[in-house]
Amino acid sequence: MQNIAAIILTYNEEIHIQRCIESVKKVCCEVWVVDSFSTDGTCRIAEEMGAKVVQHKFTNQAEQFNWAIDTQPVEAEWIWRVDADEIIEEKLAKIADEELPKLPKEVNGIYVNKKIVFMNRPLLHGGWYPAQHLKIFRKGFGRSENKIMDEHLIILSGKTVEWNGDQTDWNLKPLDWWWEKHVGYAKREAVNMLLTAKELDDDKEVEAKLRGTDAERKRWIKKIYAHFPLYVRPVIYFISRYLLMGGFLDGYPGWYWHTRQGLKYRWMVDRNISELRKKYPTPAAMNAFLAGFAPKNT
Repeated sequence: MQNIAAIILTYNEEIHIQRCIESVKKVCCEVWVVDSFSTDGTCRIAEEMGAKVVQHKFTNQAEQFNWAIDTQPVEAEWIWRVDADEIIEEKLAKIADEELPKLPKEVNGIYVNKKIVFMNRPLLHGGWYPAQHLKIFRKGFGRSENKIMDEHLIILSGKTVEWNGDQTDWNLKPLDWWWEKHVGYAKREAVNMLLTAKELDDDKEVEAKLRGTDAERKRWIKKIYAHFPLYVRPVIYFISRYLLMGGFLDGYPGWYWHTRQGLKYRWMVDRNISELRKKYPTPAAMNAFLAGFAPKNT
């Protein structure tokens, strides 16, 4: 095990938490579970597996994670952000064992591949894999940007490296649950898209760059997307992901993913934007509403 503390945010994750902790314990010397007052067996299972469990009221992912790194007595030199429905693949764990002790002092952040398994099939096309995400940082040199949606980890100073191993998102909950989650996401993403369109989203933390990291490219594309016409852009997004980028090669799971997450979900985002524009019809009213959601850099 390496000098790494895993931080896992949870709420009713008893279906995932044992699998997640088993994967991180292969490489992490500390496991912290930050729970939002689960009503199932999440905390009991985590404690039985040796994790340090703390509970804190949930506002959003960014604030919950930053609260954890700001208040909890983490002893390890490095922090690894892991979602409860994710696992650290064997190859990535081996890379961490071999490469972490060799890193020079100026390196404070580590990017790894994010892989999505959906309906028991990896989504390897459509631009979803391999997507490099910053997941590991030296304690005191990283945190989450403070956004209500689409937040990323950032490093405050120093250099980063990339490891070619997979941190796999493999959710085992029913498809109905997955879709209801996206219905909720669509409301927050509508606010995010309006912030982006009005240039109120403040990209000082993760800049919008075409030739940057995966997160920076995503921000650049999002800024372009925000200025396309409502209800037209979901179709363009679907065609580019599913047809041009080969999402159809992932079979029926790819079709289901791209028609729901890529088309229907983004159509719902645009519908929510339309409703917000009706509710706040003047620029002054809309700006006043959005002011409460603008990111606060910490």
